[in-house]
Amino acid sequence: MIDTDELAKRNARFADGGSFAGLKLMPAGGLTVIGCVDPRVDPTDVLGLALGEAAVIRNVGGRVTPTTLATLQMLAKVVQARTGGPGPRDNHYAVLHHTDCGITELAAFPDLLTDYFDVPATDLAAKAVTDPVAAVRVDVEILRHGLRAGVFVSGLVYDVATGLIDIVVPPARVEA
Repeated sequence: MIDTDELAKRNARFADGGSFAGLKLMPAGGLTVIGCVDPRVDPTDVLGLALGEAAVIRNVGGRVTPTTLATLQMLAKVVQARTGGPGPRDNHYAVLHHTDCGITELAAFPDLLTDYFDVPATDLAAKAVTDPVAAVRVDVEILRHGLRAGVFVSGLVYDVATGLIDIVVPPARVEA
């Protein structure tokens, strides 16, 4: 088990490197990744992102849920407060799902999923919980309707066996 003493030692090594100095609140790469909490799928490692380059939101399955949308709305307000406007139009929101995801096990627990997605049981099939490719398409579509016009949205599926991503939905600008 990694305890707090070990975490403090690791943090001291990180702090000694100084890589955090001068980083801004806004992601330098204009990227927000929505991904899964699975420890095999850390978006910063999988996508080769540097510290400060992207904002990362992680939840079970990397899904775009009502809570995810609320988080994005809150982040938009932070951007607005910092910049005095809606922020850059070239921001990119990438949905990152993966193979062998534990959320597929939750298909046997529809009551949990109806609460998670805030949908009636009759709408659960449309969430494509057992198919990461279809689920990425579903979530990208939700983002296209939930984000401001001008930003880009894409969808990726990471293969835990090969370490490679598949671009399921190429980046496209959200229309007004």
